[in-house]
Amino acid sequence: MANLFWKTPQGIKALLATPFKTEDKLEQIVFETSELLEDIFLLKRQIRGGNKTGIPDIVGIDSDGNICIIEMKNCPVDSSIIPQVLQYAFWAENNPDSVKSLWLECDNRPDDITVTWESLQVRILIIAPSILRSTLDLVDKINYSVDLIEVKRWVEGENEILLVHKLEADAKKPTKPVRGQPTYDEVFYKTGHNNTSVDQFLKYARDLEKFVGQQGWKLEIKFNKNYCGFKAGFFNAFGIKWIGTKTFAFFCKLPEKEAKAIDISMTRYESLWKEAVYFIEPGKTKIPDFKPLFELAYKKLSGD
Repeated sequence: MANLFWKTPQGIKALLATPFKTEDKLEQIVFETSELLEDIFLLKRQIRGGNKTGIPDIVGIDSDGNICIIEMKNCPVDSSIIPQVLQYAFWAENNPDSVKSLWLECDNRPDDITVTWESLQVRILIIAPSILRSTLDLVDKINYSVDLIEVKRWVEGENEILLVHKLEADAKKPTKPVRGQPTYDEVFYKTGHNNTSVDQFLKYARDLEKFVGQQGWKLEIKFNKNYCGFKAGFFNAFGIKWIGTKTFAFFCKLPEKEAKAIDISMTRYESLWKEAVYFIEPGKTKIPDFKPLFELAYKKLSGD
């Protein structure tokens, strides 16, 4: 059992790892703590009914409109879980109307997610306190996007510390193509957005990437269907997102109060995704002007 040492002005506190008592408790914490999965809107827990098999306990939709099959285990996980989650993925692909019904039943569903129900893309997430790295070898052989996420907990009084760790394949291994997953590049963006706006979007993305490098921030750029994010591990610090076919904006993962405390005019705050949004005027908006926001978002994510 691991110990976590918490250094405070009052001294050192030793925290013991505190496992989740039940699988239901793990599910509840993940379901009620949206920040753990960041870009996924969770539709419903425990959707299985009767004696049906091959139906997942939790379904979500991410900001790119992918259907997310979420399987949680409150025990160490190995590659034997893969056949089970594949059944869930097949269910989602073959029952788009069932998933769509769950989506339409949600009164608080976000307006900025677009799902192509006729050609669903499925993403699998496996969440457990411990996942054997050998599971990655089997994941690499299937044609779905699969996230392996470890969640561990430490408790101090009424406070909980959650460690979220996404397992990654070794860098030396080539990245496998995901079935049906498009490449998010200039050609892709120009199929659904104004061509001139795409050119500006990509220019700002590359300029922001250069700016991040100049600051020495350890962030990785990743292009997605609806945004370009700058990530540290599993989470985004900030990025650029599409608002419409012509409009795009900076987003920063910050609490609303902290974002408003910085003297930069905010366009809006999106509570669901916990991000402040700032419209970009191509040619007028300057990346360095937003450094205080980017820097704060980076520090909150990295702990630097």
